[in-house]
Amino acid sequence: MSRVFNFSAGPATLPVEVLEKAQKDLVDYKGTGMSVMEMSHRSSDYMAIFDAAIASLRKLMAVPDNYEVMFMHGGASSQFAMVPLNLFSKSKKADYIHTGEWSKKAIAEAKRYGKVNVVASSEDKTFSYIPKVTKDMFDPEADYVHITTNNTIYGTTFPSLPEVGNVPLVADMSSNILAQVYDVSKFGLIYAGAQKNIGPAGVAIVIVRKDLIGKAMDITPTMFNYKTHADNGSMFNTPPTYAIYIAGLVFDWLLERGGVAAMQKINEEKAGWLYDFLDNSSLFKATVEPASRSTMNVPFVTGSDELDATFIKEASAKGLKTLKGHRTVGGMRASIYNAMPQEGVKSLVAFMKEFELRNK
Repeated sequence: MSRVFNFSAGPATLPVEVLEKAQKDLVDYKGTGMSVMEMSHRSSDYMAIFDAAIASLRKLMAVPDNYEVMFMHGGASSQFAMVPLNLFSKSKKADYIHTGEWSKKAIAEAKRYGKVNVVASSEDKTFSYIPKVTKDMFDPEADYVHITTNNTIYGTTFPSLPEVGNVPLVADMSSNILAQVYDVSKFGLIYAGAQKNIGPAGVAIVIVRKDLIGKAMDITPTMFNYKTHADNGSMFNTPPTYAIYIAGLVFDWLLERGGVAAMQKINEEKAGWLYDFLDNSSLFKATVEPASRSTMNVPFVTGSDELDATFIKEASAKGLKTLKGHRTVGGMRASIYNAMPQEGVKSLVAFMKEFELRNK
């Protein structure tokens, strides 16, 4: 069976080159006589894989030396609790910008441990835009400010980072990490689930400024304390070894292609093709305001639920898979992460043009 173009929001498509390399090494990794899945996480063979993955990620994101890089279990959802448990160290207050389903969950979790101020929200228009904020809207005594840089479900992204003064900026970067260049030094903490731009589900990445570690609330479970993982080099317990191995292969794949800046240029080009068609279509319509549009997740509709369903069915038959929009939005959504080849977006646009001609 030939490969399809998988537009899933996550778990998402992976680079074919990475899958083929993993396939080649699956049974016998580099003459060790065992699979990476079978290795002790403390063996020299596995530690070489682990250390290389950390080094590659640091290089890709130009992570400063005063930041810890950790691999963790629990996905980004665990971080909704870990962030307040570890950063509510002074005022036990935090500012959140509410831009979708995942910020909603993060806000609800943080309220369990301290006071949350929702500085701005785009809920009034079904999260179809990023609300404008100014520095004076943030509490200078807050322990941190939280944003979701890219909203997978609604297809929005922050066009620029908010000015938060000296308050640590925390970002859930799950769906656009490594897709565009960010200055890590602008953040106190970055976290991301892997299953969109990094690798298979099962591992989360946390990049945290070292001075923010070691101040966890007394009630923090040992496994939810960043200091536990920092002190043990992400090896306090058995890490998701195979997911980290695949992530390392993806990091190297990105480095071979010129890194994040080169990938950002490609992503902007891919998204541009799709948005240009949508903005000029007589049938399809993008649902996000232009200034807030994501290059990773592109939701769109025809205006007819019946026609949307027909489009999804016919697209699937053409090998354009997983285009159904999230249940809270409806319509369609094309997730075009780093590993989505340019031919995939071109094929989607070509089919949309054909479908439009047949359904005027």
